Amino acid sequence: MNVPHPHRPSLWLNARLATMDPVHDAPYGALEGHALLLRDGHIEAVLPQAGIDAAAFDGEVFDLQGRWVTPGFIDCHTHLVYGGSRAAEWEKRLTGVPYQQIAAEGGGIVSTVRATRWLDEEELALASLPRLKALMAEGVTTVEIKSGYGLTQADELKQLAAARRLEASLPVEVATTLLAAHAVPPEYAGDADGYIDLVVESILPVAARAGLAEAVDAFCESVGFSLAQTRRVFEAARAHGLKVKGHVEQLSNLHGAELVAEFGGLSADHIEYLDDAGVEALRRAGTVAVLLPGAFYFLRETQKPPVDKLRAAGVPMAVSTDLNPGTSPFASIRLAMNQACVLFGLTPEEALAGVTRHAAQALGRGDTHGRLAAGCVADLLVWDIAHPAELAYSVGVPLLKQRVFRGAAQHID
Repeated sequence: MNVPHPHRPSLWLNARLATMDPVHDAPYGALEGHALLLRDGHIEAVLPQAGIDAAAFDGEVFDLQGRWVTPGFIDCHTHLVYGGSRAAEWEKRLTGVPYQQIAAEGGGIVSTVRATRWLDEEELALASLPRLKALMAEGVTTVEIKSGYGLTQADELKQLAAARRLEASLPVEVATTLLAAHAVPPEYAGDADGYIDLVVESILPVAARAGLAEAVDAFCESVGFSLAQTRRVFEAARAHGLKVKGHVEQLSNLHGAELVAEFGGLSADHIEYLDDAGVEALRRAGTVAVLLPGAFYFLRETQKPPVDKLRAAGVPMAVSTDLNPGTSPFASIRLAMNQACVLFGLTPEEALAGVTRHAAQALGRGDTHGRLAAGCVADLLVWDIAHPAELAYSVGVPLLKQRVFRGAAQHID
């Protein structure tokens, strides 16, 4: 298969399109007998193939030989940029050592904070590069990357700058999110309110002025920050023109999802303990529910998110890896899709929507990403599969034939 030139128009023929566009009634928004016209990094048109004179087309023509094409995958919730490893800590936990003892010995999130602070921006980007490349190899074309392992102004900004450095070096789009309200750092032990003062008065405004973050997240949980503290973070985000999202209802129900909805948040993430009021709040606000089955699996949780209620209410459900060193060390978007089906009861079509159309909505990119439709960015994936369900069915099998980013493709095989 030839590789298209990114600045020349291209015509993609003999494809089976899983458009993931709800305007098409078929499962997966599937279209047979259609072609894609790409120009200037965007999809200019989705055309019936009958009647197209490919020989007269003033551009490049590609014959996909009946392969399936999907939108590029979007991983809408990751903590991809960090230093160090917690594999040894995980091994201890498997042998019965309690987390409290591990934390007392310097493990837990504090160990990741320490390792992240130790690296400079370039070193941090280099350490994170293999994780990002692994996601890209499975078809990720857009990825959200959070801070949250620096917990000082300099180190939070360093994480965000490292994420931007990765974007500049690879054919991938990165959405950066400030998660300074992730945990109370050692310097503020016993003074969570004092640390929130630092976040809202210093870290967040500086990140906003520097253009390093497009959204703000907070861990609203009994082991994180209270509803009142999270509200302060969201109010500061709104004052500085940044969107909000939340780690909410993962371990208990503090009604954080309702707070996210009150602020018109992009997404409420985790949501295992989401109640009926929370579901209704997300529905009214148009906020996306982001499911993170990797953490559910890794922590051996038993409380599942209310998928049936979200489905009945019409709340869009995104699926993401939650790639992080402590609770979901999985750089595999297709594994997340499989886990969402097996553990949470999504259908394969819902899982694919969760890493395309709904993931785009969770990043505020619903108009331009996650669908094969005119006007969307030309991020698309060409697969050697007989049916789209295969993408969530098997894990580790290399099914991706070609990854196209902004109209330019890279060979995978």
